[in-house]
Amino acid sequence: MVAAGERIDGQKWCVALSGGADSLALTAVAARLRPTTALIIDHGLQPGSDSVADTARRQALELGCIAAQVIPVEVGSSGGPEAAARDARYTALATARAGAPVLLGHTLDDQAETVLLGLGRGSGPRSIAGMRPHDPPWHRPLLGVRRETTRAACDELELTPWQDPHNDERRFTRVRLRHEVLPLLEDVLGGGVAEALARTATALREDTETLDGLAIDSLAAVRTEAGGLDVARLSGVPDALRRRVIRAWLLDGGACDLTDTQIRAVDRLVTAWRGQGGVAVGSGLRKQRLFAARRGGVLKMHTEPV
Repeated sequence: MVAAGERIDGQKWCVALSGGADSLALTAVAARLRPTTALIIDHGLQPGSDSVADTARRQALELGCIAAQVIPVEVGSSGGPEAAARDARYTALATARAGAPVLLGHTLDDQAETVLLGLGRGSGPRSIAGMRPHDPPWHRPLLGVRRETTRAACDELELTPWQDPHNDERRFTRVRLRHEVLPLLEDVLGGGVAEALARTATALREDTETLDGLAIDSLAAVRTEAGGLDVARLSGVPDALRRRVIRAWLLDGGACDLTDTQIRAVDRLVTAWRGQGGVAVGSGLRKQRLFAARRGGVLKMHTEPV
């Protein structure tokens, strides 16, 4: 198992350590390559989580990390338990990294599960493209490594990883994908499904990144001086590219957590105009909602009080 560091900037890096086999194996390799700080997030969702976090901290120091920091977080409820925990974790890591890149222990198995989630939810190619190996400040050097390899690495290094009981709770969608759906697909299709899903993610990610680059160029060509989008010019852009132009424009205007449904609704203001009202899109604004609307042949954004 090799941690790829060629594309990761900085003389030092951080590693997100849960204590599980994936992040523990990654920490062991990372600490041998560069000065590494382990960041251990204590979600506080299980009894004894502080003890688990402290054990991970001690393991990190024994593996040669220059520092190991336990960071307690408060997990909200927005988006469900898995999404809320992820949001709290990433927010804490972004604050604690102090400008250094952060290594994450996601494996090929995690990528396969992500692709299946995207397929099942109909989230479009961007979701099916999965996680990026390098998405600064986040880096996933184990994204091509199977989970069984990280467990074998821990055995070889005589490390005892934490067995998260949540990984066996079938109320979580990912757990059911891991223990029920993927094994069934492997059986029905004769194996190699996880690797095939990961290859699909890579191919779609390459296509998506190319189209995103073209969309930025197109956005400059259809944007008005006031920052809106000229509908006449935008309507001549090919469908797949036009929706990416709309997405880039919305994000630039303060939108976030955009869904394929929202983007297509805004697109219909261009392609199926019937005098309809504005489309509400996700944003980080409090007590206000962000809308995209068509006015005088131009797409514009505005806010309204909640």
